[in-house]
Amino acid sequence: PESGAMASARDELGRRGEDEAARHLKSLGYRIVGRRERVLRGDIDIVALDGRTVVFVEVRSRTDTAHGHPAETVGSTKQRRIAELAVAYIRRHRLEDQSVRIDVVAVTFSNEPGGKPVIEHYQNAFDSPW
Repeated sequence: PESGAMASARDELGRRGEDEAARHLKSLGYRIVGRRERVLRGDIDIVALDGRTVVFVEVRSRTDTAHGHPAETVGSTKQRRIAELAVAYIRRHRLEDQSVRIDVVAVTFSNEPGGKPVIEHYQNAFDSPW
């Protein structure tokens, strides 16, 4: 089990990553309609509109890539889970007739003072069940 300090540092990193991802998506013209949306005992990091497409965004944040690229942490189990949460959200909000996709935004924070985070955006990051 990890210590409370480690968990809260990770939560803080996750929140900072989500803030950066939301800023990036807005700069591309996306409209953020939800953050940390609670469904099925899980969270969807960001729900956004890209034109008329509902986009579910999984944000992965790291302080370095020594343990692999942040996007690599979205394995098949995590992909299935994100898809389940997206389907539940679609049903809850009656969005069955909307076009939908799942994006992953990887945020790697610099350890340099004043260094800008590197943001990589993968549209339609993996096959979803629809």
